[in-house]
Amino acid sequence: MFREKGFGGIGDPDWEFSLDGTPIKGLKTGTYVYVDRPAGQHQFVAEEAALGVTRVDFSAQSGQTVFFVARFSQRKSAMIANASTGVLGWGLTLAMTSGYKNQGPLDFLPLDESAASTTIAELRLAE
Repeated sequence: MFREKGFGGIGDPDWEFSLDGTPIKGLKTGTYVYVDRPAGQHQFVAEEAALGVTRVDFSAQSGQTVFFVARFSQRKSAMIANASTGVLGWGLTLAMTSGYKNQGPLDFLPLDESAASTTIAELRLAE
């Protein structure tokens, strides 16, 4: 899993998510994390109280490396864009985005190996 380079915001907090129920920490702007898991079915979960839950199921074959990029979901981006509008604006944004496919804070987007390898070469391993 990696997070692209760019402006990370004030303090650049790591994005919280879990893989198969185990919290994964340290994913900040311009970094990647990796976890070795057995072949089979797996699930990423990211949750934010005001937004909801993102769940992405995927399967991995024996010996396969699976690559994902994490990005703010469309709904989370809308919430950030309207953060300065106060409580009323926040509530309206929640209502307007309630029909979005992903109600949670993050999108987990799969990448093919060649694209991922090129991108990861430019990033650093999360601490």
